[in-house]
Amino acid sequence: MTPDPTRSAARIAIIGPTHPYKGGIAQHTTELAHRLADRGHQVRIESWSRQYPARLYPGQQRVAVPEGTPFPATSYPLSWRRPDTWLRLGRQLRPTGTAPADGPGAERPDVDGQGVNGQRAGGQGVGGQGVNGRGVDGRGVDLVVLVVVTPIQAPAYLAILAGLRGRRRRSPTVLALCHNVLPHERRSVDQPLISAVLRRSSAVLVHTQAQAELAGTLTDVPVRVAEMATHLWTPPDSDSEADPVLDSDSDSDPGLGPAAGIAVPAAAVAVPEPSRELLFFGLVRPYKGLDVLLRALTAGPADVRLTVAGEFWGGVEATRDLVAELGLGDRVDLRPGYVPARDVPGLFAAADALVLPYRAGTASQNVDLAHLHGLPVVATSVGTLATSVRDGVDGLLVPPDDPTALAAALRRLYEPGTLAALRAAVAPPDTDAAWDRYLDVVLAPSGADRAGKADCAP
Repeated sequence: MTPDPTRSAARIAIIGPTHPYKGGIAQHTTELAHRLADRGHQVRIESWSRQYPARLYPGQQRVAVPEGTPFPATSYPLSWRRPDTWLRLGRQLRPTGTAPADGPGAERPDVDGQGVNGQRAGGQGVGGQGVNGRGVDGRGVDLVVLVVVTPIQAPAYLAILAGLRGRRRRSPTVLALCHNVLPHERRSVDQPLISAVLRRSSAVLVHTQAQAELAGTLTDVPVRVAEMATHLWTPPDSDSEADPVLDSDSDSDPGLGPAAGIAVPAAAVAVPEPSRELLFFGLVRPYKGLDVLLRALTAGPADVRLTVAGEFWGGVEATRDLVAELGLGDRVDLRPGYVPARDVPGLFAAADALVLPYRAGTASQNVDLAHLHGLPVVATSVGTLATSVRDGVDGLLVPPDDPTALAAALRRLYEPGTLAALRAAVAPPDTDAAWDRYLDVVLAPSGADRAGKADCAP
């Protein structure tokens, strides 16, 4: 039997990556915790001291400087190489569990040899919310948000779920939050592994209707859809204090977290002359279609250059070879490696538009990031890109995997007046409204939200 709390505040545990892990999923997990806490819920993050073997992720997993404000009530009890930590955490989160998260075998992240902000992982939280012992406050939790990142971690998810169930004890509601139900590059074992996790959850949350339909083939539990809320942060030590700030009516001080608003660079206020520069930004993987963009560039305007900034999945050599083969060596600037948050504004300020030539996709924060910096987006009509970009209004849409169509869009972009018109229509994302809608769906399975809020239908 699962609890169905009617009080306004619920005890919530989010299991997923957070700082010092980098990237969109870790940022989303952290901001989700902040936003739930802002609604008055007792929240903690249970994360990984070691998320998965380095050989399975050919890139930088961790960063020393936080990509925003870390959530204080965070502990790191999970390790891919310690299966005992998986079951222990599940038991600890049961309403009558007893095993401490920071007990024997618990590990901490090794950024500079310390935990987050120099504190030992599993230490005391804020606002009296201890992150040791049972649940948030010693009584277990009402809702577990299980952030499903990869099928590789399915054995850990299943062990956690087994620990949560118990035998004669009530179990918390479990919401499986899937950024991607299945990987873009799939293996034969991925579907049965994820299916096993979703079938043992109370409900599933995805970010697009297409992903909901896919999840529905893997489980009979309710599947809910919520458009992914924006999680764009400025670094805590940002020196852009003089910049205009969105959501400046916030009660929080600027630069201190998700509720503080987001600094808008000058490029987003004034419309500059075209630089004849395009930007491809983020982790480079085959499904993101960089090779399609490079081939389109050869047939687009001859004086337009491209900057590619981000880590290359599996190495940059193949892309360098393609650039040379296409004769683009003097027009393409490859900047392989992780891009720190403080360097992002300069990249976007130098570009006329962001290009997202994805072959496939579910949701991407890069459209919001471009709009935050005042840039139109040239994208393919896949996933949420088809609705996030308004074709001919604040960007241009083309079919996926079509270099000819993409080249035509690049030529159109630089037709007289087009770029200026697209820039003028770009609006920054409405962060607070998006998160309000998102939290309604997150909290709906447990009924744990504030009184009077309607249950959001898929």
